Amino acid sequence: MAITIISCQSPKEESHQFKVEYNGALKNMMQKGDISGKVELSKFKDVKNFYALGALENLKGEIQIFNSVPAISYVSNNTLKTDKTFNKRATLLVYASVEKWKDLKIPAVVITYEQLENFVKKAATENGINTEEPFPFLLEGVIQKFDWHVINWKDGDTIHTHKKHKTVGMYGTIKNKEVEMLGFYSEKHKTIFTHHTRNSHIHVNMKKNGVAGHVDDLLLDIGMTLKLPDEN
Repeated sequence: MAITIISCQSPKEESHQFKVEYNGALKNMMQKGDISGKVELSKFKDVKNFYALGALENLKGEIQIFNSVPAISYVSNNTLKTDKTFNKRATLLVYASVEKWKDLKIPAVVITYEQLENFVKKAATENGINTEEPFPFLLEGVIQKFDWHVINWKDGDTIHTHKKHKTVGMYGTIKNKEVEMLGFYSEKHKTIFTHHTRNSHIHVNMKKNGVAGHVDDLLLDIGMTLKLPDEN
């Protein structure tokens, strides 16, 4: 008598090489004035392939960590400084570990911040990334220009506005320079780690001239590269 054996397999689970996590929320800063420390950066000191951005405790600077190397920017005596240690606390931190990245050329027609967000979503979808969940990305190349700031919140000020967040510290515009930018994209985290009008939060780290901080707006130039987590 022949015996037929039927092998039952569960559907293959979708696996990701990264998981975006966060501590703190923009809405708690804006609505409640809560700028207290939420997480020690030292917690991530030994995490490999670590990428993070955010704001320091009491809004006294900006956090940028590229491939486990911190560039924590802050203002001291009207001068922009950079701390390359993990000896700080964050009131907001968004982070993920990414071992491999896939390079994609950004089309010449993609110039504005809005066009970039649309392209990032399209490219992520085409490369197997679930855009229903948050994901990180990198931008590299010579940029046409970008506006940046490093927050330096005034002690005792309890009135938070988007404009004040951009202008209470140091800020400026940089043109035609080579940049490395880190962003996190999500359509479901507005007022959490993206502002209410955008689907991404982007920071910059310019190793050559020491500027590191939050990116408020940008215009891309021809030949820039988008990097997405490589899911293959």
